[in-house]
Amino acid sequence: MRSATILREARLRAGFSQEELARVSRKDRTVIARYEQGVVAPSLDTLVQLLRACGYDIPLELVPYDPGPDETMAEIQMLSPERRLDRLLEERHRREEGG
Repeated sequence: MRSATILREARLRAGFSQEELARVSRKDRTVIARYEQGVVAPSLDTLVQLLRACGYDIPLELVPYDPGPDETMAEIQMLSPERRLDRLLEERHRREEGG
């Protein structure tokens, strides 16, 4: 979810207009609007500050990136049939060895 969507959702759930959020957070209303439109992305610190002004917090943690099945499938489709088979056999071999 993009910061623009998160910010807008938090503001609406809090029942704030952009003007009210701007007043509470001591930001300009046009800045809030630009964040919500995705024209400008707030820094992580600013996003957290704005969410807290709305009564929300956002838990952050680092997790391994998973490109998902779509990117993996696109990558595999670019390989030759021989390379696909090699890759499959290499992966099977790694699993059998426990790594």
